[in-house]
Amino acid sequence: MPEPRGHDGEEAGRYLRPYAITGGRTRHSQHAFTLITLVVARSVRESASGLEPEADRILELCRDRAMAVAEIAALLDLPVSVVKVLCGDLLDASLIIVQSPPGQESRPSVELIERVMDGIRQL
Repeated sequence: MPEPRGHDGEEAGRYLRPYAITGGRTRHSQHAFTLITLVVARSVRESASGLEPEADRILELCRDRAMAVAEIAALLDLPVSVVKVLCGDLLDASLIIVQSPPGQESRPSVELIERVMDGIRQL
């Protein structure tokens, strides 16, 4: 088996650690987050013992303002998939509130947009 590259296995640890943080999960079983899903920590934080240090950092980052999942991942230098799993766990524990972008069903139809544009042209 080849030795891990990098100083003292540093590169190998970078790839194995995220897998360990999520317990091997690559996505959350109940929640789906997009890159622009906003996350904010609840103001009242009950005892959150047993949290991964990375999940605790998410709560710290989102305490004062809402942050996008992509922004959290960048600040923590973690893969987005890991942040999504951790946010799902935090949501299950009612430690965060999320605001997802509107879905397809909430977008107006093309017909409605065309009628609005026709009405504006007539003004």
